[in-house]
Amino acid sequence: MAKGYWFSVYPAISDPERLTDYNELAGLAVQAGGGRVQSNFGRVVAHEAGITERVVLIEFDGFEQAVAAYESEAYQKALVALPAGFERDFRIVEGTD
Repeated sequence: MAKGYWFSVYPAISDPERLTDYNELAGLAVQAGGGRVQSNFGRVVAHEAGITERVVLIEFDGFEQAVAAYESEAYQKALVALPAGFERDFRIVEGTD
């Protein structure tokens, strides 16, 4: 079964404290859904477009599990806590194996 991944890219975070409630709720939802944080607040080396952004990578045992975790009641509560005006690019991606 191919793994599933959540990729979240935040173009800019001017006030990280505003994410505290979201981070706590999202962390609980990810854990309950079987996800494992692989990258969060780590170093980034940018190439091509040259944009250094915060990237969060979460791994799940399967693609369907990743989708179900996003659609879960727990994660939907976390999304409500995401501050208004926060910009991010969120994707669920199927792995190759």
